[in-house]
Amino acid sequence: MNEIQGPTPTGTSRPYRNLPEALRAHRIDPANHAFITAIVDAIGISSFIDRGRYIEAIRRGDGGALHIGRTYTNGFTEDEVVVVGSAPLRLQPSEGRAPYWYAVHPSEFLPVGAPKKKAASRTPRTSAAAPVKPKPKPVADRDYGVCDVCFMVRTPSGGCGCD
Repeated sequence: MNEIQGPTPTGTSRPYRNLPEALRAHRIDPANHAFITAIVDAIGISSFIDRGRYIEAIRRGDGGALHIGRTYTNGFTEDEVVVVGSAPLRLQPSEGRAPYWYAVHPSEFLPVGAPKKKAASRTPRTSAAAPVKPKPKPVADRDYGVCDVCFMVRTPSGGCGCD
């Protein structure tokens, strides 16, 4: 095995013929293909190698290789300015690859109009319409009797007008 870069964690590494082949093999979101292609064109890459979890992109000139993952591209220097489209990349310091910086792929950003996911609430769901009030039950007319003296209807407490 005459590889300069060394094996991947799985013990194999193979070169890719071109970037589209590498992106398809790693199942990178097609929404990121144009973005990654613009980065590769701006930097100048000579070859692409499968490294297991990422694609290693070897630069033509000096500088570290880029690591192209599913959600990021890592391997930029702090003072490097890479313009994609008409805007420079927003580079962030890498935690795992200390002196290098990385850029997040566009598929990781939420669309402007997309609603945010809400946490599950523990209260029961209610409809948005006004609550339906139950119909009142008609009160049955009760007979409390009639007073023997004044002949008036007695009250529920048993009293009448002559008491």
